Amino acid sequence: MRAVDIILSKRDGRALSRDEIRFFVDGVTAGTLPDYQASALLMAILLRGMTAGETAWLTDAMVHSGVRVDLRDIPGVKVDKHSTGGVGDKTSLILAPLAAACGVPVPMMSGRGLGHTGGTLDKLEAIPGFRVDLTLEEMKAALADIGCAMIGQTAQIAPADKKLYALRDVTGTVESIPLISASIMSKKIAEGIDALVLDVKTGSGAFMKTEADSRRLAESLVAIGNASGVRTEAIITAMDAPLGHAVGNALEVIECIEVLKGGGPADLIAVSVELTARMLVLGGKAPDLAAAAAQVQRAIASGAGLERFRRIVEVQGGDPRVVDDYRRLPHVADRHLVSAARGGYVTGVDASLVGRASVALGAGRDRVEDAVDPAVGIMVIAKPGEAVREGAPVLELHYRDRARLDAAIRLTSQAITIGDEPPAPARLIVGEVR
Repeated sequence: MRAVDIILSKRDGRALSRDEIRFFVDGVTAGTLPDYQASALLMAILLRGMTAGETAWLTDAMVHSGVRVDLRDIPGVKVDKHSTGGVGDKTSLILAPLAAACGVPVPMMSGRGLGHTGGTLDKLEAIPGFRVDLTLEEMKAALADIGCAMIGQTAQIAPADKKLYALRDVTGTVESIPLISASIMSKKIAEGIDALVLDVKTGSGAFMKTEADSRRLAESLVAIGNASGVRTEAIITAMDAPLGHAVGNALEVIECIEVLKGGGPADLIAVSVELTARMLVLGGKAPDLAAAAAQVQRAIASGAGLERFRRIVEVQGGDPRVVDDYRRLPHVADRHLVSAARGGYVTGVDASLVGRASVALGAGRDRVEDAVDPAVGIMVIAKPGEAVREGAPVLELHYRDRARLDAAIRLTSQAITIGDEPPAPARLIVGEVR
């Protein structure tokens, strides 16, 4: 079997066999398949697609490229959450401690930024000393101790995905439903969870731009999860504008802590509570979503979620004092304000442009090897629906490098649209798949 023949088959629109897919995944895992051939096949899959059978075989091969974790020694229904990626999408840092505080064990395995979207691991690493590289044994110990572990992909978990994930980010092959499905579900199935809640984003700042495509992705993910014995459901949430106000790693950590303290922006609170409530229902801690949401709100009001976040930081080697002193987080002194070109109502904040501008400042990656600056980012001052005066600040750019700032300004200059009338209220949660 030759890699070039597999590439040609998919290029020409033919379905791959299970053996061909296994050959491809095994080659990626062993390092015997060169990056240029792996990238060529990824592009062919993006352009030609995969059948449901091919996607299932790809997921299974990626799961079996490593180990499937056994968490039976941890009491309770183990539940994780995954988002398909957005701008300002920081809910994991809120819902993981909240769900754990409500009695649901949360073994959360997350990723880094992909394209213009942020990554949970990059946000966590903005906390000084925070370790996302726990071993599986350390992850289990944290689960037993505090009911939560927030880690990166270990070498044992779907190692083929780790390599393909990095290649997709820099070869323009992110927006493929089969590749996204196999990437997400291989990690989730392999990490040993019992149930999974998915947040599938839709809109300009998401990889799926239309609700129809987002629903197709959600249905693909849910079908793979349930077929593999992981109870899986999804909500589809809007990502035309950034979620919350903060875009950038340390800035987003602060906003998450504010939500756990009982503050924070309404849209971020709403999505976080909805996702956590679904985790509680799947975890058997609440009979329905209404009761679960009330339980989550109590965990915020009592400070239980905040204290669990503090413990997570401490157990994973971070500085828990950041909860009370944001100056301990990375920060930059320089700010640039983007002003409203006219008075009126903000009718749109383009999430894609804001995300790309944040990457331009250094908060994300253009290449696999790029370092992330945890201190830089963007604060969205004016959200859709808010009235602004001409010259009023609408965005605040936190920057370190002037050349990077100039690139970000070019992007953000087109990100805000202002009209004479306020826009119709946008739906935040646009659908669900069970």
